Amino acid sequence: MEEPLTLHPVKLYVYDLSKGMARRLSPLMLGKNTAGGTGAAPAAASRGLAHTSIIVHKDEFFYGSGGISSCAPGGTLLGPPDTVVDLGNTEVTEEIFLEYLSSLGESMFRGESYNLFEHNCNTFSNEVAQFLTGKKIPSYITDLPSEVLATPFGQALRPLLDSIQIQPPGGNTFSRHNGQS
Repeated sequence: MEEPLTLHPVKLYVYDLSKGMARRLSPLMLGKNTAGGTGAAPAAASRGLAHTSIIVHKDEFFYGSGGISSCAPGGTLLGPPDTVVDLGNTEVTEEIFLEYLSSLGESMFRGESYNLFEHNCNTFSNEVAQFLTGKKIPSYITDLPSEVLATPFGQALRPLLDSIQIQPPGGNTFSRHNGQS
């Protein structure tokens, strides 16, 4: 007789790294006023500069310039998330998930591969969400970098922004040998 599969909840934590500044500057950054605006660009900018992480198996997992990290949910210095998105449930066991993360950390999501616009925490969260649930994270998060870069303001700031490395403090760099099993 087969054991019934256990379902594990999967959440997306969304943090506004700009602490509301992106919302106030969106008319300058995107050339659009987000107050009362419609469409993806205004909606995305109104949510700020997003850092995301995946919560599953009682831990928070995220990617930054230091590679893949983990901590207790809300355990980075960013504090509690600004938004929590329920991504559904997964049947993926903790053991299989940690093997998967280990593989990602050695290939696609090494610290030196981090890029603020093209390969960031949101890229990681989207990849992991699809592995766990078959669903992508909201497009207003994944589309924001290209929307910003499509503006003259974004193009002017790109050299500076490309040099930014984000690694939220408070997490532990993920590895199979850091006490997790």
